[in-house]
Amino acid sequence: MARLARRSPQHIPRQRSHPVDTVLPFGKLALYGFQHVLAFYAAAVIVPIMLGNALGLSREQLVYLINADLFTCGIASVIQAFGIWKIGARLPLVQGVTFTAVSPMIAIGLGAGGGTAGLLVVYGAVITAGIATFLFAPFFSKLVKYFPPVVIGTILTIIGLTLIPQALQDAAGGAQLRGGPEFGDLKNLGYALGTLLFILVLVRIGKPLLSSVAVLLGLVGGTAVAWLLGDADFGAVGNADWFGVSTPFHYGMPKFEPFPILAMVVVMLITMVETTGDVYAIGEITGKPVGNDTVARALRADGVATVLGGIFNSFPYVAFAENIGLVRMSKVMSRFVVVAAGGFMIVLGLLPKAGSVVAAIPHPVLGGAALSMFGMVAAVGIQILGKVDLREERNALILAVSLGAAFLPTAVAPFFARMPQGVRAVLDSGITLGGLTAIALNLLFNVFTRRTSLEIDWDEFAEDEDEGGAGDEGDDGVRAGGGFGAGGAHAPTGPGTAPHAPGGY
Repeated sequence: MARLARRSPQHIPRQRSHPVDTVLPFGKLALYGFQHVLAFYAAAVIVPIMLGNALGLSREQLVYLINADLFTCGIASVIQAFGIWKIGARLPLVQGVTFTAVSPMIAIGLGAGGGTAGLLVVYGAVITAGIATFLFAPFFSKLVKYFPPVVIGTILTIIGLTLIPQALQDAAGGAQLRGGPEFGDLKNLGYALGTLLFILVLVRIGKPLLSSVAVLLGLVGGTAVAWLLGDADFGAVGNADWFGVSTPFHYGMPKFEPFPILAMVVVMLITMVETTGDVYAIGEITGKPVGNDTVARALRADGVATVLGGIFNSFPYVAFAENIGLVRMSKVMSRFVVVAAGGFMIVLGLLPKAGSVVAAIPHPVLGGAALSMFGMVAAVGIQILGKVDLREERNALILAVSLGAAFLPTAVAPFFARMPQGVRAVLDSGITLGGLTAIALNLLFNVFTRRTSLEIDWDEFAEDEDEGGAGDEGDDGVRAGGGFGAGGAHAPTGPGTAPHAPGGY
């Protein structure tokens, strides 16, 4: 009998790992990870600053919020990218605080009296909503068909439009100056406009790296000008500690009140739609198959991160879509790069001096940068709505009534003043009220009536350049060519979603 010649090990083809699962050399991990931090940083720190300013927190309390946010963002990103058990998508997804929660948290906090008392009610709602997200994740991953483009586009448009007034208030000088002679001062408006123009110039130059960090550079540039003119105070930086740990329940035990919890559960319902789209988006970019199980693991990670946020004095979490855009631009697909970025965020969260520097950003500078980010969110929503047949009466009504509902608490502030305080925690947020309206009307018109429900057809948003397909994979987790774009944090995107402006939001 003839013997088969044994093949030597070097002749046996080695199965190459997917670029997503490739571990890069330490130097590349550090470099690419820090780039993710730069793209993420500006949007990450704006949420605690806006909430802290709205609730009237002191500078020290604001610094603590920023550090707690960065610390928890790092942990959340590691969980999402690395994966633990059935938690985490194991994809290069950076986690950050969702802007969807800003308006509802401000409404809940102010309704509870503001300050740290308001924060305790916010944290009770955040923890409960995180638990609900974790438990509901496997069921929600199968319900994407009930959130067609008309719902997603409407919600995104509402998020952007209802947050723009907050950015404009900061541009005029901040809530603390409202009613005073300095509110709306030309100097404040000059800082805001100058910051916004600087961001636009950086994006107009068109360099990918500059575009991805345009907002961050805008904040740095605007703050530097304000400091040179004597309008930025960094005195508190010298008094801040070099090292500090965010301790659980720093402000006291959370308070669990039903209506704030309901409002935050609605927020998490909206962010679950966002995360679902983001998971499909990153799967399309990296060429990694995505199914219901992957979506469920990503949503569980959101839930765990949100619970940790409530415990460690932070907020609800979602995948940041501008970092998805960075994956596409850099062609670096390795999820371990995001793990490295999470490590950087944890370190930054342990440095109170870094948080103190961020807290010193003048309100007008912050307002100018936030205006570009919030406006981009609305623009993405309008872009998605452009794929919807608004000549169809039902679609038009979903959009029209939802927009009207969203502006009730913002355009007419005392509209719900006679409602019980708990109910106002839900109704005083335009995002919550408008989002609930869009979801309810879609169920009424397109689901309960047994009318064929339009599923999200992500391919309609595909770019022409994607038709060529993905290129070859590299050994270091870099894929050449192909993929589709996504940028602009928190925007729900999916396979083929149109790209957002680089560096925006």
